Amino acid sequence: MATATQAMKAPLTSGHVRVIGASSLGTVFEWYDFYLYGSLGAVIAAKFFTGFNPTTQIIFTWLAFAAGFAVRPFGALVFGRLGDLIGRKYTFLITIVIMGISTALVGFLPTYQTIGIAAPILLITLRLLQGLALGGEYGGAATYVAEHAPQGKRGAYTSWIQTTATMGLFLSLIVLLATRNSMSKDDFTDWGWRVPFWISIALLLISVYIRLQLNESPMFQQMKAEGRGSKAPLTESFGNWANGKIVLLALLGATAGQAVVWYGGQFYVRAFLLTTLKVDANTVDILVALSLLIASPFFIVFGVLSDKIGRKVIIMAGCLLAALTYFPVFKAITHYANPALEMATATSPVSIAADPADCSPQFDPVGASKFTSACDVVVSKIVKAGVSYTKEVAPTGSVATVKIGNGAPITGYDGAAADAKDKGKAFNDAVDAALKAAGYPAKADDAAVNKPMVFVLLFYLVLLVTMVYGPIAAWLVEMFPTRIRYTSMSLPYHIGNGWFGGFLPATAFALVASSGNQYQGLWYPVIVAAITFVIGSLFLKETKDVDISK
Repeated sequence: MATATQAMKAPLTSGHVRVIGASSLGTVFEWYDFYLYGSLGAVIAAKFFTGFNPTTQIIFTWLAFAAGFAVRPFGALVFGRLGDLIGRKYTFLITIVIMGISTALVGFLPTYQTIGIAAPILLITLRLLQGLALGGEYGGAATYVAEHAPQGKRGAYTSWIQTTATMGLFLSLIVLLATRNSMSKDDFTDWGWRVPFWISIALLLISVYIRLQLNESPMFQQMKAEGRGSKAPLTESFGNWANGKIVLLALLGATAGQAVVWYGGQFYVRAFLLTTLKVDANTVDILVALSLLIASPFFIVFGVLSDKIGRKVIIMAGCLLAALTYFPVFKAITHYANPALEMATATSPVSIAADPADCSPQFDPVGASKFTSACDVVVSKIVKAGVSYTKEVAPTGSVATVKIGNGAPITGYDGAAADAKDKGKAFNDAVDAALKAAGYPAKADDAAVNKPMVFVLLFYLVLLVTMVYGPIAAWLVEMFPTRIRYTSMSLPYHIGNGWFGGFLPATAFALVASSGNQYQGLWYPVIVAAITFVIGSLFLKETKDVDISK
């Protein structure tokens, strides 16, 4: 029997193509399932979180999205251990079944209006199942492909796996566009949003069929035949400092920065265009889809390049560029996507004067609190309008006011007072009129959106994603030995992407809401990317020439 090393040196065959295609295509479907929730965040907030105040609705919706990411490291431990004990193939076959079923069930869930608080609880339960499954999926697919790849081509082979997340998002956007435009807006909001989740049933069947055609990894087969398999993958991976140190460095010096650049350049920028800049959803999805489609080949470009010049230099360059350019790029997106908002913010700034004791963070995870103080009422109104503001300290006991441009201050009101409904209407009408008079648009004028320039900026952000994400699978695989590879590489990847990346939208929005500055949330990805650049540059080694058959 040929050794695993000899098999790895063989030229590209139809078998290799089948391995790459089956692993990649199956993972595209999994990411499609996972991204649907992120793309339908606004609809899901209206269907499942209507019992919360407007600010908390948005934050809690993103936290429910992030819940799936929060459990991904636990999925990595569970399925990573299985993958190192029983094999790569059967483990990621299990994960895709769990993922597909839990996603399809979202399309059948009753809403908050029907069953109350049980609706978000059921939704979050399914999100947790999705996250657990995805925690085991990526490590299996990346390890499986890398262990089939010839020496010197692991970056090229595994970069196809890296395209799956972006192509999964692209597929979800295409399905959403087709569904949204095949029916009225009311029908889509009422029931049409469920259709993309139902479609995942067909995708699940296709994915399972594809995965069943695969054979086990030759490296894993040889390792088992020689009796070199690990009996305790978790202990070997994390119970000794020699390997545990590499896991920690892989997290802080590679995957944390890769994750925030990835989610910042694909997810957060889309939410920024929709929620903050209020650009038409169709326009946003078309521009994002085009940027993903045209930039996606660069996953392969940087994967191939990493086989020649190394993984480390490319990923570190992507993190550094993101840290240096995120602020100017997002400000440029505002300039080209909603120039009226940019002009109004510059010429008619909004300020809120309030007694700090009268203000609260307005974050209520269980929906039990009522934010009724004058400060909370004023802040909630301005945040919901997507307008940046500054805060001024007012005398103790004073009622909060909001000043828009050169207009007169508009006084808030006690949301718990008997006449709160009447005062609320008068306050909201006054604020809306003042914002309109100051030039603040209710939504972006689609005719005024400089679509070519917005596309260029989105393309640049996705290009950074391809730099940090294209070579990451090969780099992680090469850091760990075969007997514990699935477990060891999965944990830092999913802590980085599940926690550092998955919590980016909720964290960034909370920073914006609390500070009033629409760009404040960018500090999170910028700081994390900068930390990864420093740690990765100083402490991680280049691995492109290592022999991974041992």
